[in-house]
Amino acid sequence: MKVLSWNIQWGRGADGEVNLPRTIAAIRMLGDFDVLCLQEVAVGFAGLQGPAPQDQVAVLAAAFPGYSAHFAAGVDVPDEAGRRNLFGNLTLSRLPVGQVLRHSLPRPLDAGVPSMPRVCLELVVDAPAGPVRVLNTHLEYYSELQRTAQIDALRSLQAGVREAVENATAGDGREDDSPFRSWPHPLSAIVCGDFNCEPGSQAYYHMTLAGEAGPEWFDAWPACYGEIPHLSTVGLNGAEWPDRPYCCDFFFVSVDLVDKVDAVAVNQATAASDHQPVMLTVF
Repeated sequence: MKVLSWNIQWGRGADGEVNLPRTIAAIRMLGDFDVLCLQEVAVGFAGLQGPAPQDQVAVLAAAFPGYSAHFAAGVDVPDEAGRRNLFGNLTLSRLPVGQVLRHSLPRPLDAGVPSMPRVCLELVVDAPAGPVRVLNTHLEYYSELQRTAQIDALRSLQAGVREAVENATAGDGREDDSPFRSWPHPLSAIVCGDFNCEPGSQAYYHMTLAGEAGPEWFDAWPACYGEIPHLSTVGLNGAEWPDRPYCCDFFFVSVDLVDKVDAVAVNQATAASDHQPVMLTVF
């Protein structure tokens, strides 16, 4: 299974030009993938897209026929004309999708620090080796307090699933065609996106911190490449931000998938965003 993750900056390239068709062309050039996780996808928001803002969810969904489209808006506000402005994460899957969950991430008060609501979009996909949860997220940039709380939430999500799996008994849930029906919610999981922290930071180590039952999440890069430093995912191709290259886009996997990580690839050539796309292959 191949999962591609990319913060597309609403189609804004390293040159500052918003050009969603260029983004789509760049995605197609990245090769074959089963699941596509995009961050910073906009619906409306003329202040970002320009005077003719698009429904980028609809445009991207139409660009990849054969993939189901699932969107979670962290920001959902009106514009001056009363239309909806949405900003969040989009996941496209050509694998069958079961349950879809949208998790609002915590945003504790951090006075004087700009921030926006953040969300994690979770899909249960029917992968070749069995069902896997694929989580697509984008954590707060400005507020370390909020970013740490959001990492705690991601850790708690996985811990909750682990406990549910460990304590499940035969006959749990319902099988009827109703909202109460039980759907597969496996321990096997991949979480990806823009974590707005870098290897060696406090937030990064917090994500892989061991609890009573051990770590909930493992960075797929060292699982595959050991001590080799992460390739940079920002600060390349002349983008105005940041002022140096580093990695802030990651894949983390559940404990049962650590030994199944085959590759983590960063495409550093494309300039269609201020971030670089990252591809995870698991078998």
